[in-house]
Amino acid sequence: MKIRITAGTVSVEAELASTPCAGAVAGVLPVTTSPNEWGDEFYFEVPVHMPLDNTATREVKAGDIGYWPPGNAVAIFFGPTPLSTGQDPVPASEVNIIGRITSDPGSLRNARGAGSIRLEPET
Repeated sequence: MKIRITAGTVSVEAELASTPCAGAVAGVLPVTTSPNEWGDEFYFEVPVHMPLDNTATREVKAGDIGYWPPGNAVAIFFGPTPLSTGQDPVPASEVNIIGRITSDPGSLRNARGAGSIRLEPET
């Protein structure tokens, strides 16, 4: 499923994977909420309750979109996080990989401090 992520005035294109967890997130779209920031990561709670699955990892890249079960949260990685030792983001704990940004994930750095973030299906 192709989606659009808009944070403040910045918008990027993304695709959700064909997994049960990604499907559960897709099922609650569109979502508009206030994002939390953790380094170059936006995360926010969604009304989805899924366990870790076979995609679960702490090895993510900028542009990956994860689902973090402890917080029932979507995590959008666009650069290093506080746990990073290099340029790759490192989540607080394992996330299910549910998608990937297909445009420039680094552009989300311009959205830091955004009061809202929206995930919606592409039309």
